[in-house]
Amino acid sequence: MNLVFSWSWLPKLAEGLLLTLELTAISMSVGAFFGIVLAITRIYARGPLLPLYLLASGYVHFFRGTPLLVQLMTIYFALPTVGLRFSPFSAGVLALTLNTAAYQAEYFRGAIQSVRAGQMQAALALGLSRLQALRYVILPQALRLVIPPWSNELIYMVKGSAVVYLIGATELMGQAKNIAARTFRNFEVYIVVALFYLALILVLTLILRWVERKTRVPGLGLPGRA
Repeated sequence: MNLVFSWSWLPKLAEGLLLTLELTAISMSVGAFFGIVLAITRIYARGPLLPLYLLASGYVHFFRGTPLLVQLMTIYFALPTVGLRFSPFSAGVLALTLNTAAYQAEYFRGAIQSVRAGQMQAALALGLSRLQALRYVILPQALRLVIPPWSNELIYMVKGSAVVYLIGATELMGQAKNIAARTFRNFEVYIVVALFYLALILVLTLILRWVERKTRVPGLGLPGRA
């Protein structure tokens, strides 16, 4: 087999990589915000707030229980039939955000429930409201505990963002598809793309491990519920 690589592929692949990073950054950051809201709702919404708990639980189960690809296709191809149209990039961001928010909600829920049980009672005894206790006492600890599983979600989303090429987005996989279709060098192009993903994941892994070490607090994370 004759392997042929061309340096001319790199600018377009680098352009696609930047779009992959943009998709991942937006979906992960917005998903983290909604994930925290969903997690808090699932833990504390009881009594008169029970409908909110049921709504949050339904959302999490739905988006964790259906494939990301189905969610993407529904947003891009089905929603236009009811008047909601999205560009490939917007549809990709929306699908990735809705999907990761459900997974992150479970990571944050587990982290919040891992904070020692007496932390909330101690904060309330000091005169803080439940909301203040969450903001100033529980969440700062939970955000440290959530870093390892959250890191896995980030890596999954980097790779999972590749599905948006199916609706015409020109992220890394979309650029690779266009180059392969133009040059007929499928094997070589996708090998280069695999190396791009591998390098990106290795860099992110090293950064996240460094963050985890820097934010680790000895003794934090003993069993208990906030």
